[in-house]
Amino acid sequence: MLRDDLSAAVRTIPDYPKPGILFRDITTLLGDARAFRRAVDELVQPFAGTKIDKVAGVEARGFILGGAVAHQLSAGFVPIRKKGKLPHTVVSIAYSLEYGLDEMEMHEDAVSPGQRVILVDDLIATGGTASAAVQLLQRIGAEVVAACFVIDLPDLGGADRLRGLGVPVRTLMAFDGH
Repeated sequence: MLRDDLSAAVRTIPDYPKPGILFRDITTLLGDARAFRRAVDELVQPFAGTKIDKVAGVEARGFILGGAVAHQLSAGFVPIRKKGKLPHTVVSIAYSLEYGLDEMEMHEDAVSPGQRVILVDDLIATGGTASAAVQLLQRIGAEVVAACFVIDLPDLGGADRLRGLGVPVRTLMAFDGH
């Protein structure tokens, strides 16, 4: 079963970044050539043979996964970064974090209106970052075909939040709790 194969490659670190949190670390999955290839293949599979113009990845692990997915789909890659990291004219969006606000940006010319885009990141928790990324892409006219994640933390509701925005969500595994 896919979940069992891939979940065994994910390291769980208790009490990080604070007590009570079980941090799901995908660096071990990325370091395992077979698991990394399997994860990318599974993220790509539903879109093979369809027209995807761009894959957008959220800083930082979304860059690694999104770049590999874009390569497999013969699509361009769009980095969505923290404020102040991109050198050209940007569009930005503020979004809520657990303890305040943050901002993310992308180049205003990274996606043309009507282009079909997949959003990729490593994990969906509350969905704050992913929802902001979807809204940023939609603001410049992208058609967000799907949002794809290796890990879902369903107890936190992020995948449902994205579905509420009309974006299909693909995840490869789920872990209970935070």
